Amino acid sequence: MTDETKAFSAPYAPPDEDFAQAWLAEPRRDDLRAAESALAAQLLRAIRARAPGVGGVEDFLHEFKLSSREGLAIMALAEALARAPDNPTADLLLADKLAAGDFDRHALRSDAPLIQACAFALGFSARLVEAEFSPSRVVSGLARRLGVPALRAAARQAMRLLGGHFVFGETIQAALARAQSPASRRDLHSFDMLGEGARTARDAQYHFDAYANAIESIGASAKGAGPAQRPGISIKLSALHPRYEAISAERVRAELTPRLLELALLARERDIGLTVDAEEADRLELSLDIFGRVLADPALGEWEGFGLAVQAYQKRAGAIIDHVAELARARRRRTTARLVKGAYWDSEIKRAQERGLADYPVFTRKAMTDLNYLACAGRLLAESHIFPQFATHNALTAAVIVVRANRRRDYEFQRLHGMGEALHEALRAHSGVACRVYAPVGPHRDLLAYLVRRLIENGANTSFVARAAEPDAAEKDLLADPLESLRESGRARHARLPLPRDLFAPERKNSAGVEFGHSDALAGLLGEIAPHRDAARAIAPHGIAPEAAFAHTQKAFPGWSATAVGRRIAILLRAADLFEANRGRLIALLQEEAGKTLDDCVAEVREAADLCRYYAAEARKICAGATLPGVTGEDNKLLRCGRGVFVCISPWNFPLAIFSGQIAAALAAGNCVIAKPAEQSPRIARVAAELFAAAGLPEGALVCAPGDGDLGAALVADPRAAGVAFTGSVETAQAIQRALTARGGPIVPFIAETGGINAMIVDSTALLEQVTDDVLVSAFRSAGQRCSALRLLCLQEDIYAPALDMLIGAAAELRVGDPRDIATHVGPVIDAGSKAALECYLAARAADGRILHAGTAPEDGFFVAPHIVRLDRPRDLTREIFGPVLHVTTWRAERFSDLIDEIAASGYGLTLGLHSRIESRIAELARKAPAGNIYVNRNMIGAVVGSQPFGGFGFSGTGPKAGGPDYLRRFYREATLSVNTASLGGDAGLLAQED
Repeated sequence: MTDETKAFSAPYAPPDEDFAQAWLAEPRRDDLRAAESALAAQLLRAIRARAPGVGGVEDFLHEFKLSSREGLAIMALAEALARAPDNPTADLLLADKLAAGDFDRHALRSDAPLIQACAFALGFSARLVEAEFSPSRVVSGLARRLGVPALRAAARQAMRLLGGHFVFGETIQAALARAQSPASRRDLHSFDMLGEGARTARDAQYHFDAYANAIESIGASAKGAGPAQRPGISIKLSALHPRYEAISAERVRAELTPRLLELALLARERDIGLTVDAEEADRLELSLDIFGRVLADPALGEWEGFGLAVQAYQKRAGAIIDHVAELARARRRRTTARLVKGAYWDSEIKRAQERGLADYPVFTRKAMTDLNYLACAGRLLAESHIFPQFATHNALTAAVIVVRANRRRDYEFQRLHGMGEALHEALRAHSGVACRVYAPVGPHRDLLAYLVRRLIENGANTSFVARAAEPDAAEKDLLADPLESLRESGRARHARLPLPRDLFAPERKNSAGVEFGHSDALAGLLGEIAPHRDAARAIAPHGIAPEAAFAHTQKAFPGWSATAVGRRIAILLRAADLFEANRGRLIALLQEEAGKTLDDCVAEVREAADLCRYYAAEARKICAGATLPGVTGEDNKLLRCGRGVFVCISPWNFPLAIFSGQIAAALAAGNCVIAKPAEQSPRIARVAAELFAAAGLPEGALVCAPGDGDLGAALVADPRAAGVAFTGSVETAQAIQRALTARGGPIVPFIAETGGINAMIVDSTALLEQVTDDVLVSAFRSAGQRCSALRLLCLQEDIYAPALDMLIGAAAELRVGDPRDIATHVGPVIDAGSKAALECYLAARAADGRILHAGTAPEDGFFVAPHIVRLDRPRDLTREIFGPVLHVTTWRAERFSDLIDEIAASGYGLTLGLHSRIESRIAELARKAPAGNIYVNRNMIGAVVGSQPFGGFGFSGTGPKAGGPDYLRRFYREATLSVNTASLGGDAGLLAQED
């Protein structure tokens, strides 16, 4: 295999406005526009003329709108019901989703067989649900006669009926047989062995074998000359590697490229097409790299069946087409390109916001995506080295392509099985262009997430598929020109989607992040860090005695407390800017002193900046004071001012963010601060304090006092401490509480955030791939050294074996090593003492035969590999194990409430997770759980400033939550000023008023 391939490089998220201006400036031919409109109208009428509607799934989307209770219930059941192997959970899910729906109404008013079958089955189930869970109702007799098993069977049958309209065959053999049926024989097919991406090496091998078997089977039954006239297959690269991610690019290139080449050679031997499917934007460059390497391999010869999918909602779509065309020309080989609208739009929006990117990699308006699709179609039609495949269900889009292709016939249309059949029949009749069906293959259970995604996309209010079935939808609206929509609105962007940096505007600016999947951005970040590597080791911490620390801060307090709120805010905002401007220096320090991986470092710098800006914004709102109501002749004001000198004690696991956040809150309230960082991270603290000073903080307002636990104890015990903010262990927090009580004098605020036994509950409706991703992040990211880290995983016993199998396999793929290496997932623990304590604990568990998984880690350094430990019951974990150690136990479906009680009995209440699709369970957990942060169907770490403030109850802290709206109030002293304004002989203001 050759490595001679051109790297893809394009701006990750160029401005939408640039595209809009270019499209609006393009000259348009009136004759072409007239022809396009006429053909689009002809196609639409053909779609609407089809009886009983426009087609099974289109009718279904029209009947069960996503905005309706019934539509939402069906989506939830389709996504989760087949995953629940146990009857109690399935029954609870049905009760949760069906009780509010009126399915009989839909069955009676529709002639479509799919709608009738699903509606009757779900309506029957809903009546039984009502009877079973409300026995006093009149219909309870029906349930007693037929029983819950009938409910379950009817609902499962309804989901099978629905799935059958999307799943072409449960095996490739069944799919090939269906493709030869009279109803399907006239279509070409691209078979897709769908499923979630691989999490384990075994998953990746399974998917590879499935693809290879499918290629063999497709090739054996294929007829026609060449890939353009024969069935093909679609390949998902994330299904072929367990760590298909940007940070593992080197490993992925080495391991996945030969596997893809092997499949491509199999397809070449059988002369069928193989298309590499498109995935998320952060994986694009990696996908194109691997695609280019395989395309460049001389073993492929002159085969023209190798291609890839291009997503038009991506702003880089045009650049992708140009890049692929250049690769093909360089090899004198033709390739294929399937142009699609895109399938992860909402996920891309969320990811860009979470990462604080400069802009979105996708368009935020549908009209812009439609215009980019047409622009990309023009590129493809003009390119002789690419065979275009246009995947669309939109009549106007198809009409424009047909007209612009003129007499060219070497292209094809594609549609998703179950959708767009009427449109493609009309296209075939009009133009004679080939139509290919994208045909999902696999067990219904494995395809449900995919099914729901397609239904949601095509059932959206703006979707042509959903609107075409609306009898009242005007033809002119359905066929509206997206360019005219852009011209009339003047908006290239969605009106309610601010740029990621403006997500929290106008209160504050969002911190800037980095997309590791964009090579230019990643190279820029690494370039920022490199000059500071040696300097990070050379920084020397400096100490200060408690007496001197209090002397400096007490002297500065009157002036700082009297400083105008606006000036305090301005200093904090400048400090936030300086943290971001010094990102490379701070990351070098975080990696050197705290052993943090690159993604953790970026997140911590962002959090430090966010905390400064958030507390500045909160101070602006609440610090200026307020006028209180009162009787005539009085002026009552509420004043908020600093308490004095706050002692802020921060931990080593977040040596920049927590250190800076405590300081920022105390300073915003008008206090001076003695900041005592952890022994293990004094250099990070010193640089952070210097940045506060550089932002304009006056001398003495902040003193950094590095030292050991004895210094911290002395600071807390000093009667001059007007308050204490602490983050760390429960034991230390309790010692501080005792010391504050023992010292006498004024009662001062104690703000504590501590760790604990954080649990995650998983029931059988959860998607195991999602659970695995979230567990790995929650338990092992930051080497398990977060207060919020997952310590106890409670799996419903019905899914214990498959869930544990996937989890162990995925944990085995984690790379433990030098945190300065971008490919590292798990870095070192903080010091030799931590490593020794963890190894001692794990040795004891190994002696008990409790170790389910032990990863591998370098011997040199403070590395501890991820471990999974089996427990008999939740209460067997009696203390926090602070490191990459996950404990697993099981629970029975009918004992969910007991499990919550048992977890609550531990006394800890920081974070708690739940993976479930059952709303009643989510509500019960929120009502009963003692945790300060409850995370549902997501990971349990990475609280977001201002959105997911962080803090706990019980042993886990005194509250309020850091990064939340109440945190700053604990740093203030409140006073009221009441003035008798009538003391001069009367209320002049009142007397001056007219009646």
